[in-house]
Amino acid sequence: MTASGIDRLERVVVVGGSLAGLRACEALRAGGFTGTVVLVGAEQHQPYDRPPLSKKFLAGEWGAERIALRQPDAFESLGLETLLGVPASGIDTTARSVVLADGRDVPYDGAILATGSQPKRLPDTDGNPFVHVLRSLDDAIALRAVIERPGVRVVVIGAGFIGLEVAATARRAGAEVVVLEGAAAPLIRGVGAELGADLASFHGDEGVDLRTSVAVAGVAHDAAGAIVRMGDGSELRADAVVVGIGVSPATGWLADSGLELRDGIVTAPTLATGAPGVFAAGDVVRWTHPLFAEEVRIEHWTNAAEQGALAAANLLASAAGGELTESATVPFVWSDQYDHRIQFLGRSTAVDGSPAEWTVLVGSPGERSFVAGYHADGVLRGVLGLNLPRLVMKYRPLIAARAPLADALALADEQRLAESARRAG
Repeated sequence: MTASGIDRLERVVVVGGSLAGLRACEALRAGGFTGTVVLVGAEQHQPYDRPPLSKKFLAGEWGAERIALRQPDAFESLGLETLLGVPASGIDTTARSVVLADGRDVPYDGAILATGSQPKRLPDTDGNPFVHVLRSLDDAIALRAVIERPGVRVVVIGAGFIGLEVAATARRAGAEVVVLEGAAAPLIRGVGAELGADLASFHGDEGVDLRTSVAVAGVAHDAAGAIVRMGDGSELRADAVVVGIGVSPATGWLADSGLELRDGIVTAPTLATGAPGVFAAGDVVRWTHPLFAEEVRIEHWTNAAEQGALAAANLLASAAGGELTESATVPFVWSDQYDHRIQFLGRSTAVDGSPAEWTVLVGSPGERSFVAGYHADGVLRGVLGLNLPRLVMKYRPLIAARAPLADALALADEQRLAESARRAG
């Protein structure tokens, strides 16, 4: 047996039928693995793209075939054994077997755990037919059927990216929309209070009633619809209530696994779980990021894609006795709301988790076109952009290099000069 605990690698089980799981399967094949790859997925659907669920798909502009991550022939060419529609319920890392909810055991030599996350729900709303979450294709189909109706009232609880994307899509569809946020500003956890308020300001222009620093006491219903009961005693009526208060890593099935769980599967920076031949990837992973020197769990599309591929590459390398690579790339997330594009790179916090300082690099928040840099101890840690997509990604190498803020300011000067020359020419 090798130092990694893998004495052979003939059968790999990938648990999670979404982006990270698919990328792991593809990377196994691209890395030359010709053995059996089993893809286990809780949903009946083949892997699909989640970001459009709150935008193009919810708006009815795209169908289910448009969000498939791979067309049927490309998916079939991977030569996978697929077990879809049955979630995993446990893993025995000694016997090397994944247990399914229907009682079947799926043996493995190597395993990649990519079960993602699940939406948080409000207490006492199970069985309320007017309360929705948005995580799966089926969730989006159910919500789309409501907002397509003329004159519907939608209440969105939570003003994070998903909540605001749903609000924008529903409003553009003609719905009357109210957004309720308990914090002092939208997007406060991701970008801070001041810039969060700037980013969400265009919702008011579109007719969305955005309320912050409010408490929701509960959601009831009658035959006519949902009743949102506020902390101040007032009530809101709605045809649909969309709960967007965050997600939790899908680790309940691992409770008896012996793996370290702490708001996710705790892994090494190489995504190794500590169990022989078992790696993890995507939303479910908590690790100490080598670049930012803090423990993180990242729920971004790009992180899931990159870690799915890396987990597979490291599994193959460990079986061959090779060097493993750490997960250290700069996180990136984007959000489309109405005609606005929001982009974020890196982190908005200092190493101790406190809010980092920020400086406008290009443009102006008041003009809804800007790039801002987050920094701590003089080092650039993150970049936020609104409606300047060509400029934002230029800062990613600076964040990766732990560049001083002065380098970001110099790049911003170059960008402003180039933009001025472009307009003059």
